[in-house]
Amino acid sequence: MPEFDYEYFKKAVFDLTKIDLNAYKEKQMKRRIDTLITKHGISGYDKYVQVLKNDPAMFEEFVNYLTINVSEFYRNPEQWELLDKDVFPELIKKFGKHLKIWSAACSTGDEPYSLVMALSRHLPLSQIHIIATDIDKQVIAKAKVGLYSEKSIASVPADLKAKFFTKVGASYQISEEVKKCVEFKQHNLLKDSYETDCHLIVCRNVLIYFTEEAKDAVFEKFSKSIVSGGCLFIGSTEQIIGYKAMGYYRKNSFFYGKE
Repeated sequence: MPEFDYEYFKKAVFDLTKIDLNAYKEKQMKRRIDTLITKHGISGYDKYVQVLKNDPAMFEEFVNYLTINVSEFYRNPEQWELLDKDVFPELIKKFGKHLKIWSAACSTGDEPYSLVMALSRHLPLSQIHIIATDIDKQVIAKAKVGLYSEKSIASVPADLKAKFFTKVGASYQISEEVKKCVEFKQHNLLKDSYETDCHLIVCRNVLIYFTEEAKDAVFEKFSKSIVSGGCLFIGSTEQIIGYKAMGYYRKNSFFYGKE
């Protein structure tokens, strides 16, 4: 598939979806897309664009495939322990009980629901409200259903698992009372306007797919979204290189405070 063809494809995808493929690492993303095109036996990017324009099911599949969803509850449990022992108590002490928390690129809901459960150790559910956003409508729909595999919830602390999940066949259903604490919205980190006055933003293991420039732009916007004294929680594979210039200080490897 010729390179100029891929340039055309990136532009066509942006017109269709407002997803900017230039912000993703090219080799990785191109390989994923080529695999998908080959799977359907389509010859070339131009033909695939026509299919995406005319076939809603293929369009949904493409967006779903593009937005890489590897998600699990309490991913890296030791970091959630820090959140529980240090970060939440500090934020509640500073800002009171009505915290504004944004789970950005929330995928299938594992992260925002984990936040609700973790915060329920400190606050009643009636005082917990998490804003959860993702670019992909399909994963938001899955998140709202709230049905998960045993593997997906393996790291949830036993007491919270017993309290907030019901076994349904081989799967586990998250409780309605936890669902009520989360407000899901569609949002594109590279193009849409950001939440403001956040006490905590959680965005983990998503930006690894972005170019350095796109990553920095997102971290800068997060910094503007977080109130002074607030906090950003990132993934175990990520770091913010020029964090001081963006107004952060390093609390530890995965938590950055806002000056």
